[in-house]
Amino acid sequence: MFDRLTIRIFIIFSLTIAFFLFLIITIPNLDSRNLTYVSDKEKNTGLVLAANIENVIVKVPKNSFRWWMRFIVAMDNLKRPGQFLYILTPSEQIIAPDTSNIDIVRNFSELTSKSSSPAKKIYDNLEIIGPFLIPYSDESYHLYIVQEVFDTQSQFVNLIFDHPFLLLALTMIASTPLLLWLSWSLAKPARRLKKAADQVARGNIQEWPELEKFGSSEFKATGMSFNHMLRELKRMQELQQRLLSDISHELRTPLTRLQLAASLSRRKYGETKENERIEIESKKLDLMIGELLSLARQQYANNEIKAPHQFNRLLKNVLDNATFEAEQLGKSLNLSTNLPEKSILCYPQALCSAFENVIRNAFRYSHQQIDVSFKLSNEQLITTIDDDGPGVADHELQQIFRPFYRTSEARDRESGGSGLGLAIVANAITQDNGEVYAEKSHLGGLRIVIILPLYHKS
Repeated sequence: MFDRLTIRIFIIFSLTIAFFLFLIITIPNLDSRNLTYVSDKEKNTGLVLAANIENVIVKVPKNSFRWWMRFIVAMDNLKRPGQFLYILTPSEQIIAPDTSNIDIVRNFSELTSKSSSPAKKIYDNLEIIGPFLIPYSDESYHLYIVQEVFDTQSQFVNLIFDHPFLLLALTMIASTPLLLWLSWSLAKPARRLKKAADQVARGNIQEWPELEKFGSSEFKATGMSFNHMLRELKRMQELQQRLLSDISHELRTPLTRLQLAASLSRRKYGETKENERIEIESKKLDLMIGELLSLARQQYANNEIKAPHQFNRLLKNVLDNATFEAEQLGKSLNLSTNLPEKSILCYPQALCSAFENVIRNAFRYSHQQIDVSFKLSNEQLITTIDDDGPGVADHELQQIFRPFYRTSEARDRESGGSGLGLAIVANAITQDNGEVYAEKSHLGGLRIVIILPLYHKS
């Protein structure tokens, strides 16, 4: 039953309240200034002192002149150093050699008047003990002993005991670490579930068996449902991948026949505009099928291992190939800075392919110049690729990363693009927890900005 989250919270809450009540009720009783009973030794000492005073005054008639002076003389002679003796008469008059502590004696006498059960109480640095019975002239007189006490509690402790709300506040502060630990332990399964959900959001679709083993029964049931959802999601992705592969195979078979028929027609009837158009469109269809499969594999069947790689080593071959291609095309490729020697956590092949696609797009649409630059900012590596081509309209800058989106038919006919290249780039960058977007370039064409987080060993 304790495995249920509701029961666990209720029990912890009840124990916490009980703990607070226990402290609030118990702690004030620890105040050394409270009225307490005397020990046997203290009681015997008081009884002996009362008996000695009685022996002195028993022969003094009460009606004699200034009979109470004999009490004062007896107390002066019998008291020990540091002691003050006081006698309370039946008429509640106080007889004492020293009147400085009469208020203490009067207050204490109101708290206890039973000589059969002497008590004691501390007032600041003074301790009062009593009452002890002194019979005199058929009446009961009470002896009280006031003496210094050196083992007193501090003024700060007195302040705490005298202010209940301060005591409650200190109790809550003292119990805060325990409550924080309890809160942390209750929330631990939720943090584990969030961590698993974050991994799934990054495309890491794998089961988390520990979600079904730890935590309360509610979290275990949620973990089972979560893992079941992941299994179904993975099964659906496999079915989708299989469907795309089957469609690709089925489409490419008639496409191959179409290309063969176009080739035979060209041989039989010669080169015609119709045959030329059929060949162009079949090549575009073949390219589109290939890129669509590449996007599907990248999204759902990425067999690469995500690992840290040094950025300058990772992109060196891509830029070397781009430099060679620029020379062949007679275009100018400018690398503004050296590659940063920083590490990033990525899928290496997919990321290199994404950079290669962006740079080749820049070559395809540029007139003469392509600029590639790198910089570090706020633990991020920012790459910009600029070209001096025709660019893209402002309202289309956010749309060009959508699959099959093309800006204009004329441009597509010139480039032979399928509308999937930048979608593949965006998917690859997103898988590496990065960001990619487009904006106007200072060269007059298009600028692609790729932002990747730096990797630090934990």
